Amino acid sequence: MRLFLILIFLSLPVFATAQEATQPDTTIAVENSAQLDAAIAVRIREIIGQLDGYDNVAVYVSDGIVTLRGTILDATAAEALTGLAARVEGVVAIENEVSETTDVVERLAPAIERLYARGAQMISYAPLMLIAIFAGILVMWIGYLLARMEQPWDRLAPNAFIADIYRQMVRLVFVVLGIVLALDLLNLTALLSTILGAAGIVGLAIGFAVRDTVENFIASIMLSMRQPFRPKDLVEIEGDMGHVIRLTSRATILLSPDGNHIRIPNSTVFKSRIVNYTRNDERRFTFTLGIDANADVAEAQAIILAALAELPYLLDSPGPSTWVGDVGDSNITVTAAAWVKQHETGLFMARGEAIRLAKARLEEAGITLPEPIYRLITDGGTPPTSVVSEAQTEQPAPVLALSVTADEELELKRIVDEERAETAEDDLLARDAPQE
Repeated sequence: MRLFLILIFLSLPVFATAQEATQPDTTIAVENSAQLDAAIAVRIREIIGQLDGYDNVAVYVSDGIVTLRGTILDATAAEALTGLAARVEGVVAIENEVSETTDVVERLAPAIERLYARGAQMISYAPLMLIAIFAGILVMWIGYLLARMEQPWDRLAPNAFIADIYRQMVRLVFVVLGIVLALDLLNLTALLSTILGAAGIVGLAIGFAVRDTVENFIASIMLSMRQPFRPKDLVEIEGDMGHVIRLTSRATILLSPDGNHIRIPNSTVFKSRIVNYTRNDERRFTFTLGIDANADVAEAQAIILAALAELPYLLDSPGPSTWVGDVGDSNITVTAAAWVKQHETGLFMARGEAIRLAKARLEEAGITLPEPIYRLITDGGTPPTSVVSEAQTEQPAPVLALSVTADEELELKRIVDEERAETAEDDLLARDAPQE
């Protein structure tokens, strides 16, 4: 076994020699010629001589090895020299010793040259720039004149607010046309896409920032085009009731029955449930009276209907009506309803007078309105007897129906007219428009 291992060990050099014999035995021809080095150096100098920024770069070639020395303004351009030299035939290796210069004069000189060149270019372009600016301003001025015209914008728009939006759109279109014309004359139309892209990004950012304002503006446009109410209409919006004073580009102004101003943003108005009480002249009111549980309900209803018939301002069609509302522990509620012309008769005053007269007629007929009864229970002794107030012995004076007018409503409308006259130019309800 040991003899076998020794033979294998002695045979290893023979195997190695055989393996080396299988490698390529060809050689690469190398010309050690000063003429070839000079040709390589001249070729590299010619290449970098055609490029800017390599004036201070020196080229040395020896035995095909290229050495680059000097200073340059840009480190990236220094690295590019290696690739340029490597493309020249005959180059064996490259030693790039070019560094970025820190000399102030060398670094400022190209910038000054470029500044002078651009200044000269601007002077040569000055006549064309003046023509482009004049043409752009002329187009914008034409758009401004068209926007100032009352016609056809006032005729096309349903109100002054929409007409003003049309004018703003015309101005914007002509401003864009003026800019495009000026850039086209200067052969800078490629810059327009950059400007529009930047404007789109800025507009998107502003849109998110002022989302509520934009929503309110759009709601103002929709409300002014399809007006759900008219000036002086009595409306209820989000629980706020009042007469409409005006609709502005930002909010709807109401005058409450108490004489207070209510300002509601148009975005809220557009999304809210709007109750318009003025659209129909006829309006119904209701009230509820409680009668004794032992009373005749049908008789009580007839008495209430007869009492309502005494009021001359209640409408015959549709006429008054009554119905049993609820049955409680000690009383029965009867609900009555009647109609009035609210433009001639005050609704709340009419309702109050109807309640007063119906109550009086029920009491005259002996039908009393129930009162709370309290029972006291004591420990021991005799339970206290219930105390009942003695009935009045004197006969009460007859109750008569009083006249009711809409003076309060008319006074509120007069206040609305006065306020609308002061701010007529800021009102979007001044003109007729389709109603929803």
